[in-house]
Amino acid sequence: MCGIVGYVGPKSTQEILLGGLRRLEYRGYDSAGISVITNGGALETRKKAGKLDNLIAEITNHPLAPANIGIGHTRWATHGAPTDGNAHPHLGGPTSKLSLIHNGIIENFAELKAELVAAGTKFASETDSEVAAHLIAAEFEKTGDLVAAFGAVVKRLHGAFTILVIHQDAPDVVLAARCNAPLVVGLGDGENFLGSDVAAFVEHTKRAISVGQNQIVILHSNNVELRTFDGEPVVPEEFTVSWDASAASKGGWSSFMAKEIADQPQAVADTLMGRLASDGSVRLAEIDGLTEADIKAIDRIVMVACGTASYACDVAKYAIEKFSRIPVQVELAHEFRYRDPIITPNTLIVAVSQSGETMDTLMATRFAKEQGAKVLAICNTQGATLARESDAVIYTHAGPEVAVASTKALVAQMTAGYLLALFLGAGRGAVPAAELRSLGKELLKMPARVNKVLGRLDSIRALGKELSTAKSVLFLGRNVGFPVAMEGALKLKELAYIHAEGFAAGELKHGPIALIEEGQPVIVIVPSPRDADSLHPKVISNIQEIRARGARVIAIAEEGDAEVENYAEHVTYVPKSANIFSSILTVIPLQLFALELATAKGLDVDQPRNLAKSVTVE
Repeated sequence: MCGIVGYVGPKSTQEILLGGLRRLEYRGYDSAGISVITNGGALETRKKAGKLDNLIAEITNHPLAPANIGIGHTRWATHGAPTDGNAHPHLGGPTSKLSLIHNGIIENFAELKAELVAAGTKFASETDSEVAAHLIAAEFEKTGDLVAAFGAVVKRLHGAFTILVIHQDAPDVVLAARCNAPLVVGLGDGENFLGSDVAAFVEHTKRAISVGQNQIVILHSNNVELRTFDGEPVVPEEFTVSWDASAASKGGWSSFMAKEIADQPQAVADTLMGRLASDGSVRLAEIDGLTEADIKAIDRIVMVACGTASYACDVAKYAIEKFSRIPVQVELAHEFRYRDPIITPNTLIVAVSQSGETMDTLMATRFAKEQGAKVLAICNTQGATLARESDAVIYTHAGPEVAVASTKALVAQMTAGYLLALFLGAGRGAVPAAELRSLGKELLKMPARVNKVLGRLDSIRALGKELSTAKSVLFLGRNVGFPVAMEGALKLKELAYIHAEGFAAGELKHGPIALIEEGQPVIVIVPSPRDADSLHPKVISNIQEIRARGARVIAIAEEGDAEVENYAEHVTYVPKSANIFSSILTVIPLQLFALELATAKGLDVDQPRNLAKSVTVE
């Protein structure tokens, strides 16, 4: 969850670290800090609770001496409250010459801390991280070899961690270790970088190395060495970052979330690019190794994800089952492996994660692979752990998403799910090829339709402001509108901190209708009335049921649906599309509604309280 950056090179280390932390602040903003080894050979540290601006003010008031090596951290609190003392970096040893930053959780910290306390070590924080700092410092005092000391200690740590260390007596090297938490190296000219993800250094270099599980990095200005925890050399896997720093800036928008909502036509187009031909046929080169025989052997698909990504899976389930007739179940990754699920070699696991570092999803896929299943990832981040550990990966190409609440990553995941559904449908032959190609052509029109949605949302903006004092908002939908309703409720909870729930509209009279009272805002995702088997009449009946009990109905409906105006106080129209693809269009007004309502309440939509972008601990 936390953001980590490291640097060694000729430039101003302070500027490099603070710039990297600014781009990583979405990973945690409870506190921030940096340590440098100055050109005079002294270790200096500044850290402060709260957002990064508090640290910058601290440095302005108490400047750091010039330096060419250092580490920086922005925190999402786990062990210990978000205070100055619990902020990273943490110093180790009686002389405080070592500085350490950590992302993750050290599960055996209590027994390690007891060992240190028995030896007389004094602690300055409540964190698990400080334990590692003191252990490495003590080991270095015994051996005089920082790399050996670092390697000996990280092998003793259990849990999830990325750890970076610098030491005053080794002023030319940053050491890093990765175990179940993300880490990448940036390769520069006479300078090198470390980061939780490439956003930390993309302003300076697009050359990067993926750091694997249980690996150590020895970072100098002109050399990078990778080893296993057992000391075996590792051949680096280099890749090129496909976007530049400007993609991770606001570009004049009021918030990153506003910008990322506006980026969605491009996110959908880029995810389709090269995969969907003009005749509507799908080619997924990433999984060309999956033969027709392999596809026909699949007897079940299990999609695993968390949060917003799980709703993308719910949408994909409808499409995959419809086009391929393969049964699909959607599992929350954090529940999946703990209930002893039934997995066979003919089970395909589809794991969905924007960052590719979501720990629950990683652990679920590792469990599935141990049971003999194949794993296909849908991921937005190059070099991510999920992508590397899966048998195949469909990258979504949404570009960097900085706001904590996911928007463009979601619509890109939905798009990738639709592509997978069409691909599997073609391989299974359950639906005529001509029909699948016609659906593919329909999907090709989605970027233009998303752009059209964005141009007609002034009324939903006004509605968000108008309802800023609402205590609760309910969402209803059916078919692919049901996961859209749940996502709309999640966005409102994330951003506005008010009660919101999404329900299947048919479930309404089985309990949730008891929540309806006079004036209760209810947002209804209305399906197209054009399909022969449309659920439109049933949803209209649901609307009448809640109106009869005093609800204020807000409808998201297809253009041309005049009937819905008779039953809703407010209607936002989206372009016509095949109903199965409508989720991409109907979710966008809900994103903007949540943004505007939260903004009207004076809340930070990019960095909601208690949340972080990438959940890298279980």
